[in-house]
Amino acid sequence: MTGSVLLAGARLPGGAPVDVHVADGRIESVGAAGAVPRDPSERVVELDGRFVVPGLWDKHVHATQWALVSRRLDLAAAESAADAVTTVAERLRLENATADTDADTLVGYGFRDGLWPDAPHRALLDSVTGTRPVVLVSADLHCCWLNSSALAQYGRSEHQTGLLLEDDCFAVTRTLGAVETQTLDGWVRDTAKAAAARGVVGVVDLEMSWNVDDWTRRIRSGTTELRVRFGIYPQHLDRAIDAGLVTGAVIAGTGGLLQVGPFKVITDGSLNTRTAYCFDEYPGLEGQRDSRGLLTVAYDELVPLLRRATHAGLVPAVHAIGDRANRLALDAFERLGVGGSIEHAQLVDEADFERFARLGVIAGVQPEHALDDRDVADRYWPGRTGRAFALASLLGAGAELALGSDAPVAPLDPWVTIAAAVARTGDDRAPWHPEQAISVEDALVASSDGRRSIATGGPADIAVLDVDPLAASTAELRRMPVAATLLAGRFTYDAL
Repeated sequence: MTGSVLLAGARLPGGAPVDVHVADGRIESVGAAGAVPRDPSERVVELDGRFVVPGLWDKHVHATQWALVSRRLDLAAAESAADAVTTVAERLRLENATADTDADTLVGYGFRDGLWPDAPHRALLDSVTGTRPVVLVSADLHCCWLNSSALAQYGRSEHQTGLLLEDDCFAVTRTLGAVETQTLDGWVRDTAKAAAARGVVGVVDLEMSWNVDDWTRRIRSGTTELRVRFGIYPQHLDRAIDAGLVTGAVIAGTGGLLQVGPFKVITDGSLNTRTAYCFDEYPGLEGQRDSRGLLTVAYDELVPLLRRATHAGLVPAVHAIGDRANRLALDAFERLGVGGSIEHAQLVDEADFERFARLGVIAGVQPEHALDDRDVADRYWPGRTGRAFALASLLGAGAELALGSDAPVAPLDPWVTIAAAVARTGDDRAPWHPEQAISVEDALVASSDGRRSIATGGPADIAVLDVDPLAASTAELRRMPVAATLLAGRFTYDAL
């Protein structure tokens, strides 16, 4: 809780100057600047015409992976498997790697092989790594490329190519996050501070771990600048039910900052890995096994799983990227008569847009992925990209959008996310399917936990901006200068 603060001389986007009174973590009043006499005991912060908007949320992050990624070998620039191997070889040379089989595993992150002219293979890595274990994680987190030493560590020596997909990859990435607790908490705090500097007040953390203990510890020790809602995965469902965890419940002893989030189920793969489950075959994979992608949780498994979770008070969040996976997820929601969210909703059949609104299913979308994936989508979803990352179609059908980054797949920066949703381009190329762009106003609401504006009685979660977002160019949106961030009336970032 905080005392009374007056944010004087602020402006609402597109509006006249206002004074915002904050007391005990809530917005006490929003009124014309100077209209109410100042209380001498009240702290006054002069905003000098800066703009105030509700504090921003990222509704889909993987906090541990985001904290770890800056410590890993960056493979984002690799344009082929050979390029990636050259980058690995250079890092090993710089580290003066030896043939010591007990050496720490070298971890790389960020490769996108969907458009590569050559294929990742264990033999390519073996040619430069010797016996040093190497694990390279794709940018979408849905596949891992291992050399022979790493495959042996994970009991997969028999694997032909060393490219592990979906659950096989997740089994590897979960162990790669095994960092000493104090160290990892420090890295997470660094990322939380960086997020606060971009106006972020909250995240939905969908890390594949038992998150309640990690976040309770971090918040109680003061190592966070955010509100957090944590996800629960099927492997932890029994434990969550036994603990009485219910979506929306506040965890005791966390000052209201930690809440139980959704029950997350991953039903298909990803576009870059060509495992998103689609009605149509992927070009080049016709007639092959899994040519339409992978359904990792079948409909007949999904329904009872969601039924059990919802009966226990957990709201579902179903990962579905391909159009067939989205259809099945919506079918499950309709059969159970419950709402929730579909995370990603990247390719949706025309007949299914209206079902999101009718069934009360939120579309948890990541607009920056549209820019990262536009070329691979054009190749592997030909003739269908008009309904890919279809934000305007979802909104037009009455669906609620919740914007996120899927960090580390995209940066945990809501202004990058908002700019992508509004402009549909992030470089000098023409917008990709500009008919699917949405307005700044709609993007802000979808990034603000549903809040449309600073209003009396709301939480004092506020971002202070140097630029009016409603009048900003795309470039200004992406680099939006944030002057301050308040969480429950407390400054978590202050550059005033």
